[in-house]
Amino acid sequence: MGLLRRSPSPSPASVSVDFLEHLFAGYTPRNFAVRLWEGSFWGNRLAPQFTLVLQHPGALRAMFLSASELSLGESYIYDDFDIEGDIEAAVQLGDYVLSERNGFTRNLHLASLLGKLPVQGRPRLVPRLRRHRGGLHSKNRDREAIHYHYDLPSDFYATFLDTQMVYSCAYFESPHDSLEQAQQQKLDYLCRKLRLRPGERLLDVGCGWGALVRHAARHYGVDAYGVTISEAQVSHAQNLIQAEGLQGRCVVELRDYRELGRMEPFDKIVSVGMFEHVGEENLPEYFGGAWRMLRPGGLFLNHGIAQSASYRRQGPSFIDKYVFPDGDLVSISTTLRTAEQCGFEVRDVESLREQYVLTLHHWVKRLDANAEAAKRVTDQVTYRTWRLYMAGTEHSFRTARTNLYQSLMAKPINGRVNLPLTRKDWYRENSAA
Repeated sequence: MGLLRRSPSPSPASVSVDFLEHLFAGYTPRNFAVRLWEGSFWGNRLAPQFTLVLQHPGALRAMFLSASELSLGESYIYDDFDIEGDIEAAVQLGDYVLSERNGFTRNLHLASLLGKLPVQGRPRLVPRLRRHRGGLHSKNRDREAIHYHYDLPSDFYATFLDTQMVYSCAYFESPHDSLEQAQQQKLDYLCRKLRLRPGERLLDVGCGWGALVRHAARHYGVDAYGVTISEAQVSHAQNLIQAEGLQGRCVVELRDYRELGRMEPFDKIVSVGMFEHVGEENLPEYFGGAWRMLRPGGLFLNHGIAQSASYRRQGPSFIDKYVFPDGDLVSISTTLRTAEQCGFEVRDVESLREQYVLTLHHWVKRLDANAEAAKRVTDQVTYRTWRLYMAGTEHSFRTARTNLYQSLMAKPINGRVNLPLTRKDWYRENSAA
């Protein structure tokens, strides 16, 4: 009687190919390829828009055994797999995987295939990652969160931002505009919306590297005061203010927006890209503070990202953990309701969602083109984190899960606001650019 022979176990490569065939059976177009660790290919090898590179036999297990936005993101930044080529298209593929509702039998089969792959994850160590202390959106914790995101070397931000270091949505009058041109147009558009006049006092809440306060002082003759809680941004902005000879009309200081109460009121207030850090529970304090700091008859322009009221993220967030600690997006309806409750009259609301798609596309392409410089001033994990974060955010705007709104609000005097009857002056030719 002969001995029973066990069938040889399938190789990790054959199991991986089987898994890919089942996972992407319904995905079209098949515009990508997968290169395995031993050099073989699966998918569209001839003309791939991007290539997923599996770095070891357990890569697919690490990516998909408990698939979520967070697990896929961590597998990428810690080099279980790489993305060669168009990362924006790769993000669409990841979105398909996470949104696909597989049947119970198919899920079991996919899980059984992953179980045949070795446990071989890469070390999950991030040099900069740490837990933030204190109550959510307390001043100390907000400083730590802002420090984590914004106090990377300025040379890193310079690898993908425009020459003015404007880290917010640009304003494209044509899809063919350069990023520099679009950001200059955005700065001037903000000033025109606020109808700035020489001699007025302008407050910029969350002024970043100071591009807007410098632009407003130089081209509109205002006395501009910017605040941020990023030490790196303050240092960079102060150096540029001095280099451009704007010390008498332009100031940037390290200060929390909640510490502005005793200052002389301002004629105009603007906040660009800071609103996302406030937190829904702090909106009354945010808008109430702006109301108190604004002269009667003044204008407040709030430029911020909003989450669609109908969208709900599935699973833990990669961005919350690795990019924007304590970030808090709310719907535009929530924002405007709170602003009105604080006394503001909402005069105009404009969606710039498509503008942010274009902006992020430029940032991703620039970061890719300067990948080696970005890694040199930070590290491989940070570079990959930002590459994925910006491509993923572009996809979020493209699919209308998030939006970008500029909301212009007024503080009336007995119901009166000194504004023109139309918006014609907003759309004059940009002579300040």
